[in-house]
Amino acid sequence: MRRSLILLCLIQSVFSQAQDKILSLPIYVKNEKSFNQQDWLIQKTNRFAEVYQSADHKDIILDNGLLKRSFRLQPNLACIDFTNLSNSEQLLRAVGPEARLTINGTNYAIGGLYGQKEKAYLLNKWMDGFTANPSDFQFKSFTISAITPYVNWKSTKWAANQQQAKGKMVTFNFESEIHELKGIEVQVHYELYDDIPLICKWLSVNNNSKKEIKLDHIVNEILAVHEEESAVVGKTAEMKSPHGIYIESNYAFNNSMTAHLSDQTTHWKKDTTYTSQVNYDLNTPCILEVYPPIGPGIMLAPGQTFKSIRTNELLLDSYDRQRNGLAQCAMYRKIAPWATENPIFMHLTSIDSKVVKGAIDQCVNTGYEGVILSFSSGLNMEDTSPKNIEYFKELTDYAHRKGILLGGYSLFSSRKINDQEDVIDPKTGKADVHALFGHAPCLGSDWGLKYLSNLKKFITATGFDIFENDGPYAGDVCASAKHPGHKGLDDSQWAQMELQKGFYRWCAENGVFVNAPDWYFLDGTNKVALGYREVNFSLPREQQILLNRQNIYDGTWEKMPSMSWGFVPLTEYQGGGAAATLEPLAEHLDAYEKLMVQYYGGGIQACYRGPRLYDTEETKKLVQKVIGWYKKYRMILNSDIIHLRRPDGMDWDGILHVNPETKEKGLAMLYNPLDEAISRQIKLPLYYTGLKKKAVIREKEGEAKTYPLDGEGNVIYTVKIPANGYTWLEIE
Repeated sequence: MRRSLILLCLIQSVFSQAQDKILSLPIYVKNEKSFNQQDWLIQKTNRFAEVYQSADHKDIILDNGLLKRSFRLQPNLACIDFTNLSNSEQLLRAVGPEARLTINGTNYAIGGLYGQKEKAYLLNKWMDGFTANPSDFQFKSFTISAITPYVNWKSTKWAANQQQAKGKMVTFNFESEIHELKGIEVQVHYELYDDIPLICKWLSVNNNSKKEIKLDHIVNEILAVHEEESAVVGKTAEMKSPHGIYIESNYAFNNSMTAHLSDQTTHWKKDTTYTSQVNYDLNTPCILEVYPPIGPGIMLAPGQTFKSIRTNELLLDSYDRQRNGLAQCAMYRKIAPWATENPIFMHLTSIDSKVVKGAIDQCVNTGYEGVILSFSSGLNMEDTSPKNIEYFKELTDYAHRKGILLGGYSLFSSRKINDQEDVIDPKTGKADVHALFGHAPCLGSDWGLKYLSNLKKFITATGFDIFENDGPYAGDVCASAKHPGHKGLDDSQWAQMELQKGFYRWCAENGVFVNAPDWYFLDGTNKVALGYREVNFSLPREQQILLNRQNIYDGTWEKMPSMSWGFVPLTEYQGGGAAATLEPLAEHLDAYEKLMVQYYGGGIQACYRGPRLYDTEETKKLVQKVIGWYKKYRMILNSDIIHLRRPDGMDWDGILHVNPETKEKGLAMLYNPLDEAISRQIKLPLYYTGLKKKAVIREKEGEAKTYPLDGEGNVIYTVKIPANGYTWLEIE
């Protein structure tokens, strides 16, 4: 009893100091107009992140006009309000801890308030009666600073957005009065961004004690969110989770090439303390917890600091898939601007000096901007011998003198090194037993660490501008206790992820463009595959054309065009013979043009894989024409996509690029797969162009005509599309 009283007295003293600091903040005044403001996806206004105090001086409030998150400071810190200001939706229904740590096998809450009996909603009048648990980490102080870039990206290539995100970061500092935890400081960081309903949360743990501790597990977000549906019966995993908040952390893998399937850290759980929910078994998914599935399991030595994953929380105001996808794309533009880089490149199948220089010259002649030395070209970036470095540096220097980027491909997974260097199965003690791709080296092994070191050395020494990594680390655990990059099984996933992400951040910070077939965008990668089945590229050309348009349509709901690459086999790839390939190019100009137009018309770079870009003067002129057209409309073609009609081969299909901030507010790409010309009345949804009342539309380079918009921002447009052809509409 005496110990608890002492702890409470110390807590009160700390709150007195924090109270003095909070009084220096401006007082929050509710802006009723914020609920009826201009759509943030169309018009960027001065919605800057700010930090306030409540009128009664009890709360700290983060607000940017689109999102508001409030925290009660005493008797311990807890989130008491999380509101989407676009639609005034309150996401929070109950108080809870800020986070949870497992240290040396024991769970500890970070902050939190107790005493709420009704968990369906939270009332202000209840809050003064809430209590703190002295055994939890206690709030001590806070600091406010500007957001600093997580990745110090060096932009060296064409990008739709060159700017890093801005906003305010609030850091809440916590300590424990428990003897065993003396010297352990936990910081909870919130980064609130300007002009978007997005907040990022992450933790740091500082070991200022004199002994090593083990961080077994870290839950860096815990939110009691309102339920999505009133299901009387049903299992937690089968019921709908709350739609108003989208979660994405920088801990994603599995080679699905989509964000939600790559996600490893979002966990919707039931809340058995919420006894008034309608579900009889209390199974409603209404507690959000964010944490890696394994570990981190690391040992934190005295003086060391641990940083958690970064949880990005984007508030959504609609059930509309298109609108929510646009919001997700806006998030990537904001916090991963490097993903808007989109250089024009080809995939070269040879490293022969004459062939490489010839391809570079062809890039200069056609407007291409880069060459990637493809798989099976003979490139070995792991070879850092002086002879190999000298050979590729000479080629890079040649490319740079011509203003062309040069890079190459490296395989990590799907390869066996040996039983000592590959991932070790924890059950059998054998290598590769449950590796995701059949075989996988451990990135924390001697070989793995040398692999990363050699890549850095090769890229630095040669001056390579592009790195294409096939099969980056995809979550395999490793039970080896002999690998220098991790201690054992517990920290093997976390350690390998940190190595992989650290390498990609190094690339971004050194101006190296990265293609990677996994979801590492938030740590510096630029592209992931659009989504395709490789054997489809052995199908006849006419089938590839339609399938590729389907891939473009399906793969751009939640990705910016610049985030994806496609594939065009100029030479044979996995079979199919002459019917599947474009070489000789001069004999297949129609298919070559269609493939280029639909990819570039989608704003998507394809890997044009072969020994050259053109073989005759006529082919050269075709490539020049398409690339010139793409560059003329480059900004709008790299803008977000509105999906008009999915390709099915039975009628027209198309997409619409929109951007209210560019000269061209929209550009529609329309295709006709039929053997006869068609005329169709098409509804063009121009709401997200930002246009009001009227739109000026020009078909190709034709005459501009003015059309009225209806009350929902639509134009009905009659278009003629040639047989097996395409057209485009420029909209201003």
